Amino acid sequence: MNPTAPNHPVHGHVTFLGAGPGDPGLLTLRAVEALAAADVLIADPQVLDVVRTHTRAHVDMPAQTVTDEASKTADVPVLRDTANLVMTAAHSGKRVVRAVLGDPGLDGNAADEMLACAAEGITFEVVPGVATAVGVPAYAGVPLHDGKGGDVRFVDARTASATCWSEVGASEVTAVVSTTLDSVVSAAGELVSAGRGPDTPMTVTVAGTTTRQRTWTATLGTLAQVLKAAKALPSADGAQPVIAVVGERSAAEQRDRLSWFESKPLFGWNVLVPRTKEQSASLSDQLRSYGAVPSEVPTIAVEPPRTPQQMERAVKGLVTGRYEWIAFTSVNAVKAVREKFEEYGLDARAFAGIKVAAVGEQTAKSLIEFGVKPDLVPSGEQSAVGLLEDWPPYDPVFDPIDRVFLPRADIATETLVAGLIELGWEVDDVTAYRTVRASPPPAETREAIKGGGFDAVLFTSSSTVRNLVGIAGKPHNVTVIACIGPATAKTAEEHGLRVDVLSPEPSVLKLAEALAEFGAARRDAALEAGDPVTRPSERRPGSRRRARS
Repeated sequence: MNPTAPNHPVHGHVTFLGAGPGDPGLLTLRAVEALAAADVLIADPQVLDVVRTHTRAHVDMPAQTVTDEASKTADVPVLRDTANLVMTAAHSGKRVVRAVLGDPGLDGNAADEMLACAAEGITFEVVPGVATAVGVPAYAGVPLHDGKGGDVRFVDARTASATCWSEVGASEVTAVVSTTLDSVVSAAGELVSAGRGPDTPMTVTVAGTTTRQRTWTATLGTLAQVLKAAKALPSADGAQPVIAVVGERSAAEQRDRLSWFESKPLFGWNVLVPRTKEQSASLSDQLRSYGAVPSEVPTIAVEPPRTPQQMERAVKGLVTGRYEWIAFTSVNAVKAVREKFEEYGLDARAFAGIKVAAVGEQTAKSLIEFGVKPDLVPSGEQSAVGLLEDWPPYDPVFDPIDRVFLPRADIATETLVAGLIELGWEVDDVTAYRTVRASPPPAETREAIKGGGFDAVLFTSSSTVRNLVGIAGKPHNVTVIACIGPATAKTAEEHGLRVDVLSPEPSVLKLAEALAEFGAARRDAALEAGDPVTRPSERRPGSRRRARS
């Protein structure tokens, strides 16, 4: 327990929390802890999605405005409305988290809000975050300091005085300039006018630490031409913030070796994952680790069986000792049994004395989360066939009961049932849930699928192919098609799709890995040919090609 944040504050308590520049992974452990305990969350809009995933379900998030318009018109300084919201919530005895972009001490106006709290006698603490001016260069592959030393100067172009520009321009310091895309060329001109050489290297990064990040390498003298050639300027998004680093450490040849983030194999790729959110969580996490932006589009919906009596009898039999084994072939089967357990007031202890089998790492993980450790997971192929290869034959000497409970979907194949019977087991093949085609995704998503807005789509079964085409249409021919196995690939080809990537094993994680290898090879080929690295969706007619430097 943090001593500065009492469990039940009498007058409330405020945590000023740095949420970092945009990458959710840059939140600190203390930040996550404070968010989990918050009664009220007041966050900068840029980081709201980053922080609210760590809060409780019913955390209060009051609406904000920027300033009082009447006072602004009269040119009278006023407290930001956020400070008033913070103090109002704190005075009512609430735990308040004020989340800011970057770091509270270096970014934004958090210091003014802290002073307002101090004036009102409201206790507060500060949880530092990764400052934008520090985190963005790190993600752009531009170290601000090295073994040779050297000074670093942080400049906010919006408030920099003529003296500031003169000091930085007349020196050799590494300058980190916070500005906007529209104003960065003007900032470069200020430094040249102040005496900095026009051949001084510089980088300009927009949307830093996110998968929309883009960095240009130039010099103070060539920046305008570089941004124009890249079609970055003029831009309708010219007001977006940028971080510019000026100095030898931003030289092109150095950044080529240190640009670890933008060189990820699927950097910026929009990848369609046609599975439910629960099924695709680990797959989406892995795709993000490769730099991709996953979009989860359910192609099936799971519903209870039309007649629940069979499932009810089986669960009661599970408790009364009717079965030697229970075999789970999907996460949905685990969920169906767990829900029936909760309905009857049972928990994982009801599995005592019963052997449990699971197909697939996600199925096994969901069982462990339920409190059940599987006794059998296929050592090879994660499928019914793989499970049968490891399943022991029935032995009346060692197996007191010869029956297996198999909860599964209404459309499941008979492979596992037939194989278990051949091994001498009796099988209660029970419909635990029904799978039906999901509702079509939003019109915007359907258009992106058909129009080439996605860079890749991952098909994890033949049914995902059929259902996606059925509810949303056929993916555009520029979209990379990745399939989990030969049967899925065959179904994709039958629907007129070109299969580009085939997983070496029937595993969703191996499928994502195979797609990453495809993306890396594609990137290497472009660099070797001297071409700009582009995403597949940028090849479609009418798309805007984004040059990288």
